[in-house]
Amino acid sequence: MAAALIGLRRLVTRTSLRSVVVLQQNFKNYATQDTVTHTGQAWDSKDYRNKRFTDRNKEVNMNFGINLVAEEPPIEVKGRSVYCDGGGGPLGHPKVYINLDQDGPHPCGYCGLRFIKAKDSH
Repeated sequence: MAAALIGLRRLVTRTSLRSVVVLQQNFKNYATQDTVTHTGQAWDSKDYRNKRFTDRNKEVNMNFGINLVAEEPPIEVKGRSVYCDGGGGPLGHPKVYINLDQDGPHPCGYCGLRFIKAKDSH
C-alpha cells in the first residue's frame, strides 16, 4: 500500500510539472500577441495581466465610438441654438443647449453629435 502511494505521488508530481511547463509555454506564445486598443493600452510581454489571455487572444473591438460618431454628418438646424439630449429617454444624457452663432459644426460635449446652422437661417 505504501509503495503504491509513493508511486502515485511521483506520477502526480510528474504530471503536475508537465502541466506547469505546458502552461508556461502557452503563456509565452500568447503574451507576445498584444493588440493595442483605442486608448493605447498595450502591455509588456512580461506583464502579469497577460495571464488572463492564456490559451486565447485578446479581443479588441476595432469600431471605436469616436470614429463611429465622426462618420455621422452634422445635423442642420434652422435657428441660433439647439439642444441635444442624446436621443432622449433612459439611454440619453442631460439636455445640453448648443449655441450655433459661430460658423462651422458644433459638437455635443456628451455624445459628440455635431450640429451646424442651416445656410438659409439667420
